[in-house]
This record gives sequence, C-alpha cells and structure tokens, in this order.
Amino acid sequence: MPTDRLGSEPQVAYFSMEIAVENALPTYCGGLGVLAGDHLRAAADLGVPMVGVTLLYRSGYFHQTLDAKGEQHEELVRWSPEDLLEILDVPVTMALGGRRIVIRIWRRWIVGGTGHRVPVLFLDTDVDGNDERDRAITDQLYGGPPEHRLRQEAVLGLGGPIALERLGLNPGTFHMNEGHSSLLTLALLRADSSSDRFGAVRRQCVFTTHTPVPEGHDRFPLAMVHGLLGDEAMAELRELGGLVDEELNMTALGMSSSRFVNAVSLRHAEVTSAMFPAQTISSITNGVHARTWVAPSVARLFDRHLPGWWRENSSLRYASAIPLPELEDAHQAAKRSLIELVRHDTGAPFDEGTLTLGAARRTAGYKRLDLLLSDPGRLRQMAEMAGPIQIVFAGKAHPSDREGKGVIARIHQTAKGLKGAVTVAFVPEYSMEKAAVLCAGADLWVNTPRKPQEASGTSGMKAALNGVPSLSVLDGWWLEGHVEGVTGWAVGDDRPLSDLPKEAEDLYAKLESTIAPMFYAAPDQFGAVRRAAIALNAAYFTAERMLRQYAAFAYALDLTPRGSPEIPPGPPGRRPAEPA
Repeated sequence: MPTDRLGSEPQVAYFSMEIAVENALPTYCGGLGVLAGDHLRAAADLGVPMVGVTLLYRSGYFHQTLDAKGEQHEELVRWSPEDLLEILDVPVTMALGGRRIVIRIWRRWIVGGTGHRVPVLFLDTDVDGNDERDRAITDQLYGGPPEHRLRQEAVLGLGGPIALERLGLNPGTFHMNEGHSSLLTLALLRADSSSDRFGAVRRQCVFTTHTPVPEGHDRFPLAMVHGLLGDEAMAELRELGGLVDEELNMTALGMSSSRFVNAVSLRHAEVTSAMFPAQTISSITNGVHARTWVAPSVARLFDRHLPGWWRENSSLRYASAIPLPELEDAHQAAKRSLIELVRHDTGAPFDEGTLTLGAARRTAGYKRLDLLLSDPGRLRQMAEMAGPIQIVFAGKAHPSDREGKGVIARIHQTAKGLKGAVTVAFVPEYSMEKAAVLCAGADLWVNTPRKPQEASGTSGMKAALNGVPSLSVLDGWWLEGHVEGVTGWAVGDDRPLSDLPKEAEDLYAKLESTIAPMFYAAPDQFGAVRRAAIALNAAYFTAERMLRQYAAFAYALDLTPRGSPEIPPGPPGRRPAEPA
C-alpha cells in the first residue's frame, strides 16, 4: 500500500510549464522539465506531500529529424493522453479574454521507492464547447506567438489554483518553477479577502529562477496583458510588483510575490542578484534523481557495495571503496549500450576501446555544443598522437532558433571532414531515455557553455552518477563540483566571463596532454577519477539533497533524514575510504 509519511494532503503545489514524468509522455522540452520531474521523483522517495501542476501538450514539443546536410526538421508529436493518463471528472472553468474556458484535468502518479505517491496534474483546454482558439491553448510546448504563450501561462497560473480547489486540495505553499506560472499570485490574491491579502500571497509563495540572461525571462506588452486580463488585473499586477518598464515581467512578478526566492547554483545566485538587485536571492543547487539516471550495470554495482544507496544518496560518498576493476566492468556495460544506440540511430562505427566524448544539450548558440570541433586539424593530430577519439552529440534546437540549428548543421559538416580520423555522430531525437544512455556510456562528458549563461546544468551530474568525469567550463554546478584532476577537468579559469580563444585552447590542451594519455596509458588513474566523480560529485548533486534543502529553507517542512547527511551510513563491515 502507498504510504504518505507526512500525510496525504499536499502541503506544496509545484507549478512548472513542463514536467518530464517519463520518456513516453511528451510533456517536456529539456532541462527545466527534467529537473521538475526529478524534483517530484525525489518528493515521492522522501514522502514529501506535494502535487505537481503543468499543462497537457497534445502535440508535445516536436519530433526531430535530420537530413543529410544536418538540417533539423520538426514533426508534430502524435500521442493519446488516454493511454497514459487518468482523466478526472472534475471540470474547471475560468474566464480569459472575455470568454469562459473549460479545463479538463488529467492525472499521473509518481511512485517513490517506498511507495509514497505524488500526483501530477495536467491541464487541458482541448475540450468540446471551448472556442477553437481556446482549444488550441494547450496544443504545443513553447509554440506560437507571444499572445499564445501568455494564454498558456494564464491557464497554468490562473487555472491551476482553481483546479486544486475543485479537487479539494489546499496546499500551504505554492512553488513557481520559473516565471511561467507567476500569474498564480494573481489567483491567490483574488481568493483572499483579508485586509493583508498581498502579504498573504507572499507568505504562500516560493520562486525558483533558472535563467541567467535577461532575454530568457518572459515579458509581455501591457496592451496584450490588459486585453487578456482586464483593468482590475492591471492594478493588482502593478501592486504585486509584476509591471516593470511598462511590461509584465513574469520573473519580477514571481519574485516580488514570494517569501523565498532562489537560483540554482552559487554562481547563478550572483548573476541573478545583479539582474534583480532589489531581491534577496538564495541558492539551492540543482540535483538529479539517482534511481532514474543511474545505468543498470552501475546500479547493480552500487547494490553490491552500497546497500540502500537509493534511499540515502549521500552514502555514494563511500564509492571510494569500490574496486576499480568492478567499476570498469560496470562502465563498459554502459558504454556498450551507448555504442548500440549510436550505431542504430546514426550508423557510425563506434568502437568499445576508443576514448568516447559525450556532449548533449538543448542546442542553443550560447551552449556552444560545437566548440569541441572548432579546430578539426588539431583533433586529427590529437587522434594520431594521443590515441583514437570518437564523439557523440545530441540535442534539439527550438524551431525558431536559427543559430541553434546552425550549430547542428556545422557539427554534421565538420564530421564529414573528420571521417577516417575522428568518428563523430549526432544522435537525433534527444530524450530522457537517450540522455540516460549517453551520460552513462561516455568516457568523458564535455560541456562548454558561454559564461555566465549556465545557470546550473545537470547533464554532468548524471554523468558523474555513473562514474563519468567532466571536462567543463567553470560555470553553474561545475564551479562547485570541480576538483582538478580528481572529479574531472576545467576548461579555462573561474573568471565570470568567457574568453573564447583561451577556452578553446584549454579544451584541446587538456584532451591531448592529460586526458587521452591517461585514458590509454594509465587506465587505473583514469578509473580513480571515475570513482572520485561518484564519491564527491554524485553523492552531493542529487535531487534528494536538493529537496531536503527546499524542505528546510523554502517549504518549512521538517524532514527527518533516514541517516545523517553529515555522516552517511557506509558499507556494512567496512571503514569508509578516502577518495583516490
């Protein structure tokens, strides 16, 4: 039977524009949605009384196909919510743009390792009787013009609290995961008749920002907002602090209406504080859900040496006692899965004994996914002198992002020029399932965003969980997880702004002079780095630790840990060993 350790009534409502529940549900685009899913999976494991609220996208994000030139093409996703979700017979109505809209609620349970269940509610406007324009509101994730986006965010932020009330749920805390849901502050304000209703809203809300660049924060013209929400809403939004420079700024609205605001890494908190100097910005660094992202072979290794690791992730600290040959065997099994995926999807002749570099992200220009290929001649020389190299890329570019699409095309063109010297593959249709295979099977995870535009990053955390070290720019989480030559290697220095020539040079220098020689000539030394990546990085950068911090600092929930996070339980009968 499911157990609700802290009671069945949800105390926290977690609102997110996208939530990656599982691979088969096309309700997410990338890192934000995957992080949201990991947040709720950790809540289910820890018995935290939460409910997730998001939208149901009948056309998902998009299917990605690549032609022979590396040009990305998009196709609508076809799926049936009836096959994967439970429909709730609780109709919800709201007014928007002068029309009445009916919202259907779908539900999916996330079940934790001990049986506790967290519900995720999906709001759907494709309902008979709705105006055709309103039926299309929840059609596709991040699609359409700004007015369409504002309508989506209104359904999430204004319709979500109504849905919770109709279901008889009365959470004490509303957590806004990014600014997309910030209109829920308006819904809470209107539901409160006290003399201090603005203060009451702030006492109920917490806000997390993931965006380190001004362009990434949703803003809408006042005329558009007025036309959709009306006169009264404009006055209320102004008092809530959401109207900035004659625009509705969704991030400012969420921040100014919350009792607790956090960024998702220490550096990101610094960047965000500079962008919003009037706000107090805390920091809770992201983490990944260990049971979801560990490869089967690595999970079996942990089960043998670290019983209960999935319950208390901090016990991964004692991975330092795992014998290197066993870790190598587990990694090779994960690498074979990667090679099988690459061969199936691309036909590239990847080899099990070759140093394999992985680089997979949402393909936006600032993430510089192709920096690794910026000097093809040097890569050729490196492969000849230090040992063979193969590189696997993956990632989707937003349909309107020409720069991101150009990155994918350049990778394809460069790959053709390197044929016979360095094998390069681009795996299409990046997904949760493929991310898990790539992060676990690579020998080295490469991440080279332009600083300071990496808020946190989680792909390197997933890699570390599987004993894959990172070669990464010192931004986001890697500033906190990097120990040079111990958990991986840095690209460039720790100054807050990128120096592109220096970072490109450092990337190649580390590969040719340190990493490739170690991989081929000193495998035990490379294995020790693998092991330390688990003991030092994977043990900390987990969704369990992240959620415990949210519970303590944002939610004011008292979670009694199953073991002390300072001195986690070690393997029975062994003294914990220090990391190599």
